[in-house]
Amino acid sequence: MAPSAPIFKVQRCEPELITPPKPTPHEFKPLSDIDDQEGLRIQIPFIQIYRHDPSMEGKDPVQVIRNAIAKALVFYYPFAGRLREGPNRKLIMECNGEGVLFIEADANVSLDQSGDALQPPFPFLDELLFDVPGSSGILHCPVILIQFLSAIAEMARGRQSPSIFPVWERHVLDARNPPHVTCIHREYDHIENGQGIPFPLDDIVHRSVFVSPSALSTLRSRYIPPHLPRCTDVEILTACLWKCRTIALQPDAGQEMRIILVNNARKFNPPLLPEGYYGNGFVLSTAVATAGEISKNPIGYGLELIRKAKMEFDIEYIKSVADLLVIKGRPHFAAEGTYLVSDLRHV
Repeated sequence: MAPSAPIFKVQRCEPELITPPKPTPHEFKPLSDIDDQEGLRIQIPFIQIYRHDPSMEGKDPVQVIRNAIAKALVFYYPFAGRLREGPNRKLIMECNGEGVLFIEADANVSLDQSGDALQPPFPFLDELLFDVPGSSGILHCPVILIQFLSAIAEMARGRQSPSIFPVWERHVLDARNPPHVTCIHREYDHIENGQGIPFPLDDIVHRSVFVSPSALSTLRSRYIPPHLPRCTDVEILTACLWKCRTIALQPDAGQEMRIILVNNARKFNPPLLPEGYYGNGFVLSTAVATAGEISKNPIGYGLELIRKAKMEFDIEYIKSVADLLVIKGRPHFAAEGTYLVSDLRHV
């Protein structure tokens, strides 16, 4: 049994706003039509842990981080602004320099007390990520993304500018004029009430599971058909999880089950997105089968559907998704009977 999380106290200072130390443009920048779809209008909590640097000994880490955020906001000045909703629910960033929310805190606990490995779910997430009242939505809030956090880390280590300069250019992932859907996008199917799987989404257990190379080798040798020799480890795991999850949920045999794949739009050569682009660079695609088909067929059945969905992902597919989102009013992706899988190694 894993050791219980240590009991500790957190002392928090009053929330403050960190603003750019230099004047920045006051302007309105629209997000892309991929950015502002309904399914992405959420906040995702995460924790960044940094290795101790002996050269920083004696420096106040809070002040180092505070200064680094301020310097990074000069280059990423839209992130010091606020999201607004324009006509037809179009999300727009008002670049007004209001700043990002920051809370200085001190906890009487060390990482060593959390065990040998830190894996999701983080043992004391609620204590370390304080939810300031009124900050849980996305409208009238700033936006923070990984590339910006990397720039903060560089500034904290002494750089005067980020190694990758930010590029907005959200129009690259906008719908065409006029929009016209050319591909099939089952991830945005409209599902009638009562056709889904009745289980509470707020009662899901979070666990981290390590799958060893030998286990993956066994799965590949025993369950993967000969005509799929080039499938990746992630594809194999995805197919296995899709099958196991479907069996565990025990849906009706005719219930449609979806697996939504998160595809990287930065992979193309020549590139679709410019270097430094810091909008959402991923697009969803979907494999669909009935619960009976997934449960009764071997793993290779679902694996073929997953690979087919991945192969359909190209630049035309991306443009078609943007067109569909605009035509349908930026819908949420289908949640009923859906399992969403992403590979965070390529974020």
